[in-house]
Amino acid sequence: MTVAATRTKAEQALARNFEAVLPRLPGGRAVAEARKAAIGVFAARGLPHRRIEQWKYTDLRGALKEAALPAAGPAGEVSARQLEAALGGLASLEAHRLVFVDGAYAPALSGAAQPKGLEFATLASALARPDGSVGGEPAGSIAPGQEAVVALNTAYMTDGAVLRVPAGVALDLPVLLVFVSTVGEARLLTTRNVLTLGRSARATVIEAHVALSGAAPGQANTLTDVALDEGASLAHLQCALAGGDASHLSTWLARIGADAHYRAFQFTAASGLVRNGIHAVFAGEGGSLDLSGAFLGRGGEHIDTTLVVDHAVPRCQSRELFKGVLAERARGVFQGKVIVRPGAQKSDGKQMAQALMLSQDAEFDSKPELEIHADDVVCGHGSTAAEIDEDLLFYMRARGIPAAEARALLIESFIGEAFDRIEDPGVRGALFAVAKARLDALSQTEER
Repeated sequence: MTVAATRTKAEQALARNFEAVLPRLPGGRAVAEARKAAIGVFAARGLPHRRIEQWKYTDLRGALKEAALPAAGPAGEVSARQLEAALGGLASLEAHRLVFVDGAYAPALSGAAQPKGLEFATLASALARPDGSVGGEPAGSIAPGQEAVVALNTAYMTDGAVLRVPAGVALDLPVLLVFVSTVGEARLLTTRNVLTLGRSARATVIEAHVALSGAAPGQANTLTDVALDEGASLAHLQCALAGGDASHLSTWLARIGADAHYRAFQFTAASGLVRNGIHAVFAGEGGSLDLSGAFLGRGGEHIDTTLVVDHAVPRCQSRELFKGVLAERARGVFQGKVIVRPGAQKSDGKQMAQALMLSQDAEFDSKPELEIHADDVVCGHGSTAAEIDEDLLFYMRARGIPAAEARALLIESFIGEAFDRIEDPGVRGALFAVAKARLDALSQTEER
């Protein structure tokens, strides 16, 4: 006997809204067919729930009670001043800026000149090509556990950045991709980026997902597909400040070629529900991955980082470091899995997740994993959760530092180790400036 799963109100709405919005989504017949196949995958699977191992600590089916209507273009106007305020410390960063408002490219707010050597197209224009080849697979097996989220992204994707850096080209400035949600009714924003670096190319790409002051608590589903050819080097960073009770689902899929270097960093704060899913696979020998991040939670915020690093070939190195600060009833989740495939000898993988708990009601769930099928490897992992060291606090106060200032300095010192992994000092300073305002709010929360 076959028992049909009962679909929630949100799942039914996501499937139902697709038919209404499909005629307004970019792309020709081939893309439309891929979208229909993707919504079929989602209809069969439904929203991820706690019985799926990768979603054990983040029951999306239970958390999403309603499904916001899909965005069909900017719902409101955005001024340059509003955008600067939303970006905070990132606003002063010298970078080539590409802005997307409510999921649609906004050339008036973007940089006028394109950096030499960078090939840029909007996803909407790429999907309009006859083959629509940028659309991707509906729910590829590259990210087990992420199929339903990737399928929703494929079904509803509206726009994003398609960036290509040709072989041998090194960009002199970072590329800042800004995704901003405006004031108005809550919307589902679905964007996709494609980053491709040719042989020995070098670039820095920053994704900033922000909301204007007073924006409705929307829902976002964003996917970034990264491909690095032999010897390429990419610094890839994300700043997610979705706002209030908003939900933010982020998926990164990275393919790292021979002798390529991928340095990735994610900063998450001021968001109701966040799931950052990362899947990186080594496709050529000699590749390296440095993946780090920082998350700050307060109130009832829920921040989940789940990653898989796949050592599919020999002689590759991976490093992961994630640090979080949790106050009030906030919950942080870290699930990190390192896979070493048969024959992937000389693999070197290390992983660490740490949380600083500022409240007895905060929660940190950590599940680091190693799955090793080779015998000549160096792999390790660890995880810790602790309160502020009272001895250190006493030491600082004994030297005349006020209690509140001493506490703030200790919190900054703890989280700063993750930011130190960002090589570019300008980018590091800009991101830490964004974090600093959030850290001050956290220390004040703990003080109360």
